[in-house]
Amino acid sequence: MAETLHTQRVFSGIKPSGGLTLGNYLGAIQRFVDMQNTDIETIYCVVDLHAITVWQDPSELRHATRELVAAYVASGLDTSKSIIFNQSQVPAHAELGWIFNCVARMGWMNRMTQFKEKAGKNAEAVSLGLYAYPSLMAADILAYKATHVPVGEDQKQHVELTRDIAAKFNHDFKVPDFFPITEPIIEGASTRVMGLRDGTKKMSKSGASDMDRINMTDSAELIVKKFKKAKSDAEPLPESVEGLKDRPEARNLVNIYASLSGRTSESVIEEYAGAQWGRFKPALADLAVSVLEPISTEMSRLMQDPAEIDKILAEGSAKANAIAQPVLEDVYDIVGFIRGQQWPR
Repeated sequence: MAETLHTQRVFSGIKPSGGLTLGNYLGAIQRFVDMQNTDIETIYCVVDLHAITVWQDPSELRHATRELVAAYVASGLDTSKSIIFNQSQVPAHAELGWIFNCVARMGWMNRMTQFKEKAGKNAEAVSLGLYAYPSLMAADILAYKATHVPVGEDQKQHVELTRDIAAKFNHDFKVPDFFPITEPIIEGASTRVMGLRDGTKKMSKSGASDMDRINMTDSAELIVKKFKKAKSDAEPLPESVEGLKDRPEARNLVNIYASLSGRTSESVIEEYAGAQWGRFKPALADLAVSVLEPISTEMSRLMQDPAEIDKILAEGSAKANAIAQPVLEDVYDIVGFIRGQQWPR
């Protein structure tokens, strides 16, 4: 059985639902790239099993999966430093997910606020998969015994559930410390990027107006136009970050600038204190173009060669399987399953 001294390991993933935005980049991918340059092992997934909790057109799902991998690589993820793969190619996710369905309690699942938000008043009509989503997310993380997970504020509750599942499994089967108690990593100026038309709502590809978001595939001209038309307010930028407290649109734009430039919000305010939006917005637009245009160009190039992207996924999945399969075998032994001669598959 695997030892309980856990390797420091980061796991995270993004759904291939198409239409990657600046929010995906600043809230996740940019941090993925930063973490791969530390001493911690990094594993990044395209969570296609999660994607099908709501209906997906198969051809669009394949395109979105490849586009997300292209975004990973174009943004700086290095396959020699990080494992990049799609969830469905590693059976341990689904198999461990079922075991965790039997560990998690209904009361825990009923408290998941994101399900309530997504299901709305139509909860009886949504898929069982959407309800069990957090349990599968726990399997995603714990199949690799990940010790750290970079997440946005909206996913923190799911990591807390992962911790509860790990602790209950360890306790129920009398295997102290078999699964680590994973730590969420929530840091950076833009862990939750808000819309350009409404600073109180998260930037989303599904928003009513395309002007509310920066798409990773937007042209330089369109990026400039969107930032110049972004909602702000009548006041100049304040003297300190505290002055942004009740100004959601202003705070969002400052945070975006900080994240794109690798600075703190305090540093940005220090430079632009008292500045009018006519000065700040063009500077933000130019910065965004300088960061995003090379990524968009490289994404386009990569998408012209789907075979190369599929090769990246295949190689990454083999590496991921090599880590997750022994963990799953240990879990089967702990639970009391007979594995037989056909194992490992």
